[in-house]
Amino acid sequence: MLLRVAGGLDDGEERPMTEALEGKVAIVTGAARGIGAAIAAALAQSGAAVAVADLDGDTARVVADKLDGRAIGVTLNVCDTASVLAAVDAVQAQLGPVDILVNNAGVDVIGPFVDSDEATWLRLVDVNLLGTIRCSRAVLDGMLERGSGRIINIASDAGRVGSSGEVVYSATKGGVIAFAKALARETASAGITVNSVCPGPTNTALLDQVADVSQRLYDSLARAVPMKRIGQPSDIAPAVAFLASPAAGYITGQTLSVSGGLTMT
Repeated sequence: MLLRVAGGLDDGEERPMTEALEGKVAIVTGAARGIGAAIAAALAQSGAAVAVADLDGDTARVVADKLDGRAIGVTLNVCDTASVLAAVDAVQAQLGPVDILVNNAGVDVIGPFVDSDEATWLRLVDVNLLGTIRCSRAVLDGMLERGSGRIINIASDAGRVGSSGEVVYSATKGGVIAFAKALARETASAGITVNSVCPGPTNTALLDQVADVSQRLYDSLARAVPMKRIGQPSDIAPAVAFLASPAAGYITGQTLSVSGGLTMT
């Protein structure tokens, strides 16, 4: 399969999909497991040098060692600006300037809003929304100087349509989507694209919380999906790889749902 590329990160040539990101450097946050690990693998398979960034730096390094091509694991706490800056510096020293940032790190706590507390709200906001903002700010100056870049936020369909049992989580993911749209407007003329990918119910540790609360609710989610199955991390990763690729050079400020048809708005 060949992919024609033109403009932005592109050189106007045709190349195989496996080489679409050759020479590019990507950071994926929250990439030690689940969707993040699948995204890191997809970007590596597309030719990018990949930094697997996670609060669990040891596991991040194990994941990086298994990837194709150049890859490193780095410890990164998205709630700590100093940690974010140190991780970006380490990536640039070892792999080169950052061309692609995937803001994947996130947390959720399943349960009725009236049973939640302020400490939980603050944690969700700090990781999901402010973590995305911190990491984006850390790479943005370099992207602006070079006149190109891709920022891809892993949001959620909960942020588009709301999800009971995930009220504050839904709010943070809605904020991530709005942040991407606004930043896309500010950076479009500088050759930087900013987009969001919204997974539907996906087989990750976050979704395991739903089963822990109610197996019936978990089973009903699978039945509600028109494709009649829960998504897998490998279903999400190709969408991210596409948005990171030269083929998506004219796409910015968009929100792509990968949900098996569960949401169609």
